[in-house]
Amino acid sequence: QLQVVESGGGLVQPGGSLRLSCEASGFSLSYYAVGWFRQAPGKGREWISCISVLGGSTRYADSVKGRFTISRDNTKNTVYLQMNSLKPEDTAVYYCAAPGERGYVCPFQPEIYTHWGQGTQVTVSS
Repeated sequence: QLQVVESGGGLVQPGGSLRLSCEASGFSLSYYAVGWFRQAPGKGREWISCISVLGGSTRYADSVKGRFTISRDNTKNTVYLQMNSLKPEDTAVYYCAAPGERGYVCPFQPEIYTHWGQGTQVTVSS
C-alpha cells in the first residue's frame, strides 16, 4: 500500500519552532516531488511548499516564505518541513503529499497530488 505519514506536530508558543516529517511507505519517495499543504479550521486546503526530486528546486507560499524551510533526505525516504517563527495563524492540520506520476518538478496544484497523509495537527498558542 502506497502511503505517506506525517509526524512532528504539536502545541508550540508563538515564535517557536517545529519540524514536521513526511515518510513514505510502499514506494520510494525519492522519485517524486513532494508538497506540503495545510488546512485551518473553517478554511480550504492551502498549498505552502514543495520540493523537487533531488531538492534543487523549492517553492513557498508567501504566507510562510522566510520562516519555513522544506528539505529531504532520500536515503531515509523522508521530507521535512522546518517551521520557525510560528504564528497563531499557522495553526492548522498539515499534510504532505506526492504526485501520482513522476516528472513533476515542484507542483503547487492540489489536484496533481494523489498520495496524501492523514495530517498532523500544529497549534500555535500561548
